[in-house]
Amino acid sequence: MSYLTNFNSETAKQILMDIIRCVNQPENSKKLSEAKASAGKEMILMMQHVFPLVMQLQLEVIKGHGFPGNREGLVQFSQLIREMERDDMEIVRLRSQIRAIYLPPIAINTTNDILI
Repeated sequence: MSYLTNFNSETAKQILMDIIRCVNQPENSKKLSEAKASAGKEMILMMQHVFPLVMQLQLEVIKGHGFPGNREGLVQFSQLIREMERDDMEIVRLRSQIRAIYLPPIAINTTNDILI
């Protein structure tokens, strides 16, 4: 668990940027585009086709930074990132970029605060 002793906001930003770079590599970008095309605008299909690809890419990146390359490592990394979001808007921005890959935008009626 030595990766935790060196984990700070700069490390978090670097890992998030590495994830974005990994996702944008031509081969990965192509796979994600194909998965998104097959899912269309259906949220359930996005979660079945796109989400697992993004999680796999994240696992590969965080493993390279010392985190366990499994579900627990990903959960641990995500929890650390969420804690750091409270104090760092750049981390919020980077995480939002990653989430936008697998979470399509949701239209919200701001007048009544309801989803449409």
